[in-house]
Amino acid sequence: MSHRTAAPAAAGGEGPAVATSARQWWTVAVAVLAQTLVLLDNTVLNVAMETLADPVHGLGASSADLAWANASYSLVFAAGSFAGGALADRYGPRRILVTGLVLLAGASTLAAFSDGATELTVTRGFMGAGGALITPATLAIVTRASAPTDRTRAIAVWASAGGAAVALGPVVGGALLTRFWWGSVFLVNLPVVAVCLLGVWLLVPGLRYAERRVLDPLGLALSVLGLGLVVYGVIRGGRPAGWSSPATLLPLAVGLALLATFVMSQSRRAAPGFDVRLFTEPRFAGGTVTLLLLFFGLAGQLFYCAFYLQGVHGLSTLAAGAVMAAAAGGIVLGNQISPTVSRLLTVRWCAVAGILLSSVTFGGYVFFDAGTPVAWIAGMLFAQGAGIGLVVAPMTAEMMASLPPRYTGAGAAINAAARPVGSTLGVAVLGSVLATAYRGAIRTSLTDLPPGPRETALDSAEATRAVARSLSRPDLLAAANRAYLHAMYVTAAWTALLSVAGAVLVIGYFRPRPSTTEAGSGHGATPSSDRAHRG
Repeated sequence: MSHRTAAPAAAGGEGPAVATSARQWWTVAVAVLAQTLVLLDNTVLNVAMETLADPVHGLGASSADLAWANASYSLVFAAGSFAGGALADRYGPRRILVTGLVLLAGASTLAAFSDGATELTVTRGFMGAGGALITPATLAIVTRASAPTDRTRAIAVWASAGGAAVALGPVVGGALLTRFWWGSVFLVNLPVVAVCLLGVWLLVPGLRYAERRVLDPLGLALSVLGLGLVVYGVIRGGRPAGWSSPATLLPLAVGLALLATFVMSQSRRAAPGFDVRLFTEPRFAGGTVTLLLLFFGLAGQLFYCAFYLQGVHGLSTLAAGAVMAAAAGGIVLGNQISPTVSRLLTVRWCAVAGILLSSVTFGGYVFFDAGTPVAWIAGMLFAQGAGIGLVVAPMTAEMMASLPPRYTGAGAAINAAARPVGSTLGVAVLGSVLATAYRGAIRTSLTDLPPGPRETALDSAEATRAVARSLSRPDLLAAANRAYLHAMYVTAAWTALLSVAGAVLVIGYFRPRPSTTEAGSGHGATPSSDRAHRG
């Protein structure tokens, strides 16, 4: 069962897939476990925020410290995914997966014993770097190690890791924090990494590419730094200083300039380290933007849903988390039924149906108020997750099938980066829309307050409620709820419209062709060379 039994790669191709159907699914299981760990690390910290802010039992971190400790993971993850994909293409996804797991384990250990918020932020960034190596490697392994007839279902199982992580993150974190100190939420990674490394050694084949891609260190540096600055600027834009602040505009401008330089330099290379011409394949380009918009809406919507459940509905953190876990159940269900639905409807219309279902649920917030039954909210979140699950797996399989074999690492990197980039943009942009709409709605209710409390109350609904309690003004509590509902309606409408744009992209780019979900892995020299026979 050792990976060393794989036959040599054919010219222009790679080593064969796993020898048996049973072993192929064990290989998928290892990749899914590693991917679940990566996504779990992006959600488990949420329940530890209050503990980390405690000066006695935590680090005494400020709200800004906690925001950057949480953001550093996704920031580095998104920025490093391009490099992770290129390295997987150059050295093989198996080696890069092992490297990412070791890096994640080391960074998790350092994070658990951090002495302050700054150290925690830095170590979380290194954890994100490990995730940036793991995710494209696991998707490349699942894509290349699965038989063509099983590929869509294998990717559906891989994509289910996202739903599992959303559901498990708060549960695992909460269980650990009730018994152990806050560092346990990071140390729990170590036994999981050990199991993954054992599985890789025993089960994962050493997929090889006959033509090894040439690395371009300068290009990789431009892409990582450029995307990192753009994501940093977007995060800053969601802060109180706003989008017009120099702290937002400068990194955005420099980051976009670096990315433009990267694109131009790579397009002129005969053998680019990262081929930006992957986007000349319409299915891949359209799918990437569609996934970005989908996760843009999901992350942004979950952001304002949490405040709605806890602030307007008055649910506890644990109860709100339990309600929002319904979305994770829907994602898992949607991922599992998507291969069957895509065979019945084609990938194109399965994805359109999923996007429209999620769009309806995004817009459904305009009918919610303080008295909406929690069961209805949970049901809507479940339907939302199911819609997203219908899209992710078949679209990912179709995107990967549109690329030649040796570009699977680069394709997986872009696919992986689209999710955290979309999520980060969603929270920042939709959070900014929410804050702006709230300030406009609450302003008239604060005119009789002194200047200091009035400025404080304008920041957010939570700030307004705090001022109302300190001044014994129950009327302001009701006003805060009304203003937040108005802001949520405005933001939900924008979320739904942007999600519908994804359906338009799918209709335009994913045109019918034979064997939509079981297409082979492509054999041309570049993505564009395959286009003629792809229809």
